[in-house]
Amino acid sequence: MSQINRRMLISGASATAAFGLAGCVGSQTPDIQAAAVAPPPPPSPSTPVSAAASGGSQPDYSVAYGPMPGEKFPLPAVKLSEIDPAFLRKQVDYQTKEPPGTIVIDTAQHYLYHVEDGGKATRYGVGVGREGFIWTGEATIKKKQEWPDWYPPKEMLERRPELRKQMAQLQSGTGMAGGLGNPIGARGMYLWQGDVDTYFRIHGTNEPSSIGKSVSSGCIRMINQDVIDLYSKTPPGTRVIVQGTAPVLQAKLARS
Repeated sequence: MSQINRRMLISGASATAAFGLAGCVGSQTPDIQAAAVAPPPPPSPSTPVSAAASGGSQPDYSVAYGPMPGEKFPLPAVKLSEIDPAFLRKQVDYQTKEPPGTIVIDTAQHYLYHVEDGGKATRYGVGVGREGFIWTGEATIKKKQEWPDWYPPKEMLERRPELRKQMAQLQSGTGMAGGLGNPIGARGMYLWQGDVDTYFRIHGTNEPSSIGKSVSSGCIRMINQDVIDLYSKTPPGTRVIVQGTAPVLQAKLARS
């Protein structure tokens, strides 16, 4: 399996500090060793191509992004005026050698593709890592959780002590219980490499206006209604491929 590649801050930031900024990581950080590598080569003909702009179909957005009163925490409708229409859910033409069920994330274009039969994919707009927190590689969804709790690392709480007012003592430590105000949103899918937790997630967000932007600390953000849709058709064991075009540092996650 490919190792994760990740851009890291060079000036004034260690690997631990970089992970500590993430709003979706656990309370511990993996041991990372980084070595510079060349920018990735141009995509080969076997690499999935961009979906044709005119080759797809969109759902009824009033339904797809409407309220979801049956959720544990009833979701309000998405304010579509806050989101660029280019990043709304759509079924598109998508030619790839990857089997149906695979998730391919294009961080440069801010799209996540769920590969389907017949040369199709469901395309979702996503928020990705900002400068210094871009990563590429392969991982597997090892576990999933509805309305997950959030456990910000101690480094974040030290830098932003005002967050402590929103924290409580939960089963796994100091954190914020799942809910509408939780930055992890309605669903979380946890990315692992073998038996190593990458501490990256695919998750919902309580900031839908961040979709289509590079604002996170490496996790993949989705509109809550979109992450619920993806979650429903993504079993544990799903392969996730994260692609990007920016020069990166190769980060090797040491196995514990």
